[in-house]
Amino acid sequence: MTSIKRKPVPARLIFGNPVCWLAFGFGSGLAPKAPGTVGTLAAVPLYLLAAQLPLAVYLAVTVAMFLAGIWICQRCEQDIGVEDHSGIVWDEFVGLFITLAGFAPTVQNVVLGFLLFRLFDVWKPWPIRHFDRTVHGGFGIMLDDALAGAWAWLALAAAFRFYGG
Repeated sequence: MTSIKRKPVPARLIFGNPVCWLAFGFGSGLAPKAPGTVGTLAAVPLYLLAAQLPLAVYLAVTVAMFLAGIWICQRCEQDIGVEDHSGIVWDEFVGLFITLAGFAPTVQNVVLGFLLFRLFDVWKPWPIRHFDRTVHGGFGIMLDDALAGAWAWLALAAAFRFYGG
């Protein structure tokens, strides 16, 4: 398996493979530039639907998405033959869900949560960077974005605590 994270993948392979179609965020991961950001944007409508659920159900859906994502991302990684391909963005979906858990789905919250999640996903502060480098496969793909989502959630909660909202 190659480790080139941005190796071109034919769209027909993604759209013809239901597992990779999910892993590539319904095709959003095929974006030629910033697929992680595009994938996070693609997650917003799904988040807005899920945000209408009771919090306990929302959290259960988020955990289910994380657990399913381990298998989905691992399988797609194997199918395309590229380790942690940058177009695999299911982890961004879960990271955004974690970031916005428990917050009202307002424009302000979604925009700030989106920006914070992208910041932590790109910056990768400790321990995200450590796990990104040492944990591989489907679990590794999912773990660093789940942690970025947790950091972003903490930052969003702190912003509300100190600045109101």
